[in-house]
Amino acid sequence: MKLAEALAERADCQKKIDKLKDRLANCARVQEGEQPMEDPTSLLSELRANHLRMLDLVTRINRTNAATPFEEGTSLSDALSQRDHLAALRASLTRVIDAASIRADRITRSEVKYVSTISVRELQIEADSTAQAHRKLDTRIQELNWATELIS
Repeated sequence: MKLAEALAERADCQKKIDKLKDRLANCARVQEGEQPMEDPTSLLSELRANHLRMLDLVTRINRTNAATPFEEGTSLSDALSQRDHLAALRASLTRVIDAASIRADRITRSEVKYVSTISVRELQIEADSTAQAHRKLDTRIQELNWATELIS
């Protein structure tokens, strides 16, 4: 199995776990004299099995990421950390840009006037550059995911 396939299965498994939790919540308690729409014992068994599958996938994915070289001196895990850093930085920069860009139209001269304390243009250039670096890194990671066999 390729790493990318394991990542897709992990995502599917997480969705299934979320749905099972919802289904269990809906049938975990019923009005006295009523029957649940589904067998909670069966759903719990299915939930446990999916959690075990998720544990296996995550363990194997983590081992593979740590053992897979990305660039000289770095592993795929290092690249993933860098990608997460770039995404978080861009989100932070965008939030600051949004806050500094809000314009409040004044109707009278006596109303409070707000001015930006930073260069929105310069920050937008940095945010765009960060987003581009993130996209490039993510593309390289995805390519490697499809070329890498999952460790047992």
